Amino acid sequence: MELFRQWALYGVEQGFLSDSFSYAFMVNAIVAAILLGPLLGGLGTLVIAKRLAFFSEAVGHAALTGIALGVLLGEPAENPIIGLFSFCMIFALLLHFVRNRTNVPYDTLVGVFLALALAVGAALLMYVARKINIHMLENVLFGSILTVTDQDIAILAGSCLLIVVVLIPTFNRILLTCISPDIARVRGYKTNFYDYLFVMMITLVTIASVKIVGAVLVGALLLIPGATARLLTKNMGSFVLMSALLATISCLIGTVLPMELELPVPSGAAIIIVSAFFFLLATSYRIIRKN
Repeated sequence: MELFRQWALYGVEQGFLSDSFSYAFMVNAIVAAILLGPLLGGLGTLVIAKRLAFFSEAVGHAALTGIALGVLLGEPAENPIIGLFSFCMIFALLLHFVRNRTNVPYDTLVGVFLALALAVGAALLMYVARKINIHMLENVLFGSILTVTDQDIAILAGSCLLIVVVLIPTFNRILLTCISPDIARVRGYKTNFYDYLFVMMITLVTIASVKIVGAVLVGALLLIPGATARLLTKNMGSFVLMSALLATISCLIGTVLPMELELPVPSGAAIIIVSAFFFLLATSYRIIRKN
């Protein structure tokens, strides 16, 4: 990270970067945005294909319970990563396990799990309220990319690397199991394995994104860039690349603009607003073309 900070300072001195880039937290935020944008955008295309938008929202909200459990088990209140990761992963896998063994509609099942996670989280937070700064909860809910630390970036980078290593050789198989499970079975693919693998990847990127985008908004960043790209592209390759590009641009603009304009807007909210603006532009473009 020190190398990135030196480059930023050099850019400030040369005049092609604003003074805000002289701050370490701003450089950390930009690095986090560059790491997170392509990953969320790329995975978002599979989320849309598999219709799991509500699932990522549920995992994001389960983060509150994971944080409370981590603090209760003695982790630092500022970053209870073990409790957060463990609970969210168990939550996601259990949800998918129950889905495969019941006839309950998936959106109903997700709603039940989401309500339970929020209720348990609210109850546990009452016990750890004295140990948790209220601003930390705001960051978890709505994101604060400007408070990202070197440790957060290391966790995010590790998560991104792991997901990319797993996703590149399995992307086509996961996509086929999303679009047509029957054809995937005929080809000999273990559809349940790829379903669980994808659920684990979505959960991991959601956990890594909570502090940056926020539990309330992380599902939106998985969904909106992909929805926008779908309006503008026709083949799968362009769909993935466009979604990743739009998510990255949204992250960068949503990070830099409030800082430069001194707007009192949470970074997570700003990122989603920018992403939604691109979606509205794409929708308007499609409507005009049809007319």
